[in-house]
Amino acid sequence: MPHIDIHKLADEARFNRFHAQILLWCALIIIFDGYDLAVVGIALPSIMKGMGVDATSAGFMVSAALFGMMFGAIFMGTVADRIGRRRAIAICILLFSVFTAAAGFTSDPVTFSVTRFLAGLGIGGVMPNVVAQMTEYSPRKIRGTMVTLMFSGYSVGGMLAALLGKGMIESYGWQSVFLAASLPALLIPVILKSMPESMPFLIRSGQIDALKHVASRLEPGYQPQPGDRFALPAGDKAGDAPIGKLFQDGRGFSTVMFWVAFFMCLFMVYALSSWLAKMMAGAGYSLGSALTFVLVLNFGAMLGAIGGGWLADRFNIKYVLVGMYALAAVSITLLGYPVPTALLFVLVALAGASTIGTQIVTYAYAGQFYPMAVRATGIGWASGIGRSGAILAPIVIGALVGMSLPLQQNFVAIAIPAVIAMIAVLLIDHRRSASAQHAANQAGSPQAAPLAAEARAAS
Repeated sequence: MPHIDIHKLADEARFNRFHAQILLWCALIIIFDGYDLAVVGIALPSIMKGMGVDATSAGFMVSAALFGMMFGAIFMGTVADRIGRRRAIAICILLFSVFTAAAGFTSDPVTFSVTRFLAGLGIGGVMPNVVAQMTEYSPRKIRGTMVTLMFSGYSVGGMLAALLGKGMIESYGWQSVFLAASLPALLIPVILKSMPESMPFLIRSGQIDALKHVASRLEPGYQPQPGDRFALPAGDKAGDAPIGKLFQDGRGFSTVMFWVAFFMCLFMVYALSSWLAKMMAGAGYSLGSALTFVLVLNFGAMLGAIGGGWLADRFNIKYVLVGMYALAAVSITLLGYPVPTALLFVLVALAGASTIGTQIVTYAYAGQFYPMAVRATGIGWASGIGRSGAILAPIVIGALVGMSLPLQQNFVAIAIPAVIAMIAVLLIDHRRSASAQHAANQAGSPQAAPLAAEARAAS
């Protein structure tokens, strides 16, 4: 009876229509996700005016979604490894579509904040799941590129909100951009039908016929046979406590380092997105509308994500990340010094590339580090812990801005987390990653010999 190694099947498959379909759906979901997160920033001046709230109250209204994202990333990442990734993704889309639209019907800060918190559960929860999905099904040679290309949809969503928001708000009011966010919910039945389920989940739940169908689409050269048996390495079997598996097999210290890197990177992302325009205006730069900053930052983020993914497929992803964090430290620090306007835009683009773009590559690395069966859990916890950095950043940098410190010191405060994240990534033990252990197993390493977790095909 043939034994089919699903790792090897996915790793060695050639890019085909099946991969393109998964990339399309995951990227589309991330575009919706990015729109839903960015839309509140675009509409905030109109919301503040309409509801009669001050800047402090508005800050809490914005942070409500960030709290939701923190809990959503942790909870939905863990749930997905138990109920199946496809169902978890559908639940997240429903949450962020319905409750972002619901925010458009609110007329007071408290109700608005509650709907944004609930939308945040879906916005945060969908990210670890689509990263895990893309990582699992991508051929090894282009895995980093596939994940970062998909995740660049996040920046597309942000730019879409910026470009559409102004016209829609002026014509139809701020509510219109929130109501438009309900449209992705209509695609849930199609996504459930088109999106494949996680292969380890199919093995654990005994859905062998479904697994054979997925495997034959993943690698058309594979022809299912009645006696086929599917094997998983021991590390890919989810036990009763998937969270505990993040700390097994020597992964504990590296898991904490991932949490540190996520925290620091998201701190930088939200510090820049919240205070960059304000600090530059205070420094006397005349750069036009804040929309230009949004576009330049996100354009840089796309270049950083795709370029970082391309480099990660050709070199060790760990050291690519170290270089990207180093670039963040330098480019953000230089933003505090007087430079020509053209160079300032280049620095802003580099800051976007090395913060938002680097965050996306960090997601890709986490996806490659954890075994398939707890991949969504691992990414979810790292993302959830990181969200606390996103929540703290606007408050901490806001306090520094309020102290009227020199501009250079404010930007140094944003750049320091890049150095800490760089050190954290350097301390990750790459030998413990699922990708490294699988490669060692393929080479015949006795240390990484898999313990087969087999499921017999129903014949």
